[in-house]
Amino acid sequence: RRYYIGIVGKYGPQVQALLKKAAALDIAVICPLHGPVLTEDLDYYIGLYDTWSSYRPESEGVAIAYTSVYGNTKAAVEKLAAMLEQKGVKVALSDLARCDMAEAVEDAFRYDRLVLATTTYNADIFPFMKEFIHHLTERNFQNRTVAFIENGSWAPMATKVMQKMLEGSKNLAYAENTVRILSSLSEESAAALEALAEELAG
Repeated sequence: RRYYIGIVGKYGPQVQALLKKAAALDIAVICPLHGPVLTEDLDYYIGLYDTWSSYRPESEGVAIAYTSVYGNTKAAVEKLAAMLEQKGVKVALSDLARCDMAEAVEDAFRYDRLVLATTTYNADIFPFMKEFIHHLTERNFQNRTVAFIENGSWAPMATKVMQKMLEGSKNLAYAENTVRILSSLSEESAAALEALAEELAG
């Protein structure tokens, strides 16, 4: 998955065209340029290629990708993750400043829901989040539900920036609940976080 999305993810239409041609063949072995030679369970692997190249979610769950400067955004997403897990939702949490970026991208494509949480930074968004969204859009990220958590001391605008970056992506549904944090969680933003958890657990 990680290799496919990282290297081939942009070329879904071409892979779909190839899979249509290959459907008429009696395939006995898959010999990729990288990775193991596959001789068993070929229908399973071809099914994965079909899922990935058509940009359908592979699994139900919520990928949460975040950046946090002073730890307040981190505290919010950890709280959200705990609420979702209590509701029986699978959660993959990625600190974009510290994790393997390729694994965070893989999770965004694997699961059917994505939460983007970041701080406003120079009237923009934190650089690691900007890079992450760029990785998604250049690989044709689509067919997912996306939610936003923004943080800022006086003029949070991260949600606006992130939505703008995603506007070319197809078939994205945006969560009704957006969480706005003014430096740290307040009673109001904590309530918004609970509403978002409820919506995402749907």
